[in-house]
Amino acid sequence: MPAAVDVGELVERARRGQPRAIARLLSLVEDGHPQLREIAAALTPHTGHARVIGLTGPPGVGKSTSTSMLVSALRRAGRRVGVLAVDPSSPFSGGALLGDRIRMTEHAVDAGVFIRSMATRGHLGGLSVATPQALRVLDGAGFDDVLIETVGVGQSEIDIVRLADTTVLLLAPGMGDGVQAAKAGVLEVADVFVVNKADRDGADATVRELRQAVAFGHREAGGPPWRQPIVRTVASRGEGAGDVLRALDEHAEWLADSGESRRRRAARAVGEIEAIALHRLRGELAGVGGGRLTELAERVVDRAVDPFTAADELLTNLHTT
Repeated sequence: MPAAVDVGELVERARRGQPRAIARLLSLVEDGHPQLREIAAALTPHTGHARVIGLTGPPGVGKSTSTSMLVSALRRAGRRVGVLAVDPSSPFSGGALLGDRIRMTEHAVDAGVFIRSMATRGHLGGLSVATPQALRVLDGAGFDDVLIETVGVGQSEIDIVRLADTTVLLLAPGMGDGVQAAKAGVLEVADVFVVNKADRDGADATVRELRQAVAFGHREAGGPPWRQPIVRTVASRGEGAGDVLRALDEHAEWLADSGESRRRRAARAVGEIEAIALHRLRGELAGVGGGRLTELAERVVDRAVDPFTAADELLTNLHTT
């Protein structure tokens, strides 16, 4: 049984900006500590202020370099920045393969920046299952912006949209069919497009292809439509950072004016509630319903009952236990 923690004192220290307290809360979240409910309750009154920016894109586009560039630009604007860098899991330890210390080292001594690598632990959506609660920690700790950098892009990598206020899709020239690959479930939900490594041959062609792809994809909400901007950057030299910030600020303004910000955050809450409820249900199935589930599975194999009826019986059993 994990040792009990003084949640109130830990949250207060995190709100004062103490990195060790923030790191401790994130570790408790990732480990699914028994006091996770208490932690969420203590943090919730202090949340809802951070702007959540998701960065995704195919491998090789320079996501970490772009994230570092964006952190620098936000810090120059006087904003506190938290970064959740979601990494592939180690097949041996379950921990992140890429560590905090080898990421964005130029920000390591900046008290206004907090960077944390999180392991996906086999989760296919590009995010760790603990990411929503980790986001709550950084939001509650008073960061102005929280950047979530995902492991990749594709149909299984669009979970970021469910968490972010603004989703940035990064592409680069010379990536083959990068834009075509991005169309598979991500292109239509990105809010800002960034063509990184824009000093390379093929950048103009990538921008043209993107413009064609999004020509009819403007976003309608309660006000004027949102047309996704396409920004060129050379993140390794910090070029284009100001243009990215302007695009992010314009999108934040559109979100507020159109009412889309409230809708997105409500959808985020729906997803979080569903995930918690399903986790609890799985726990009940593994505990109280485990034996009954095995028995019903045998009956389905024997064709004594159909799976829908078996599911009804299992749920009835759980509700009456």
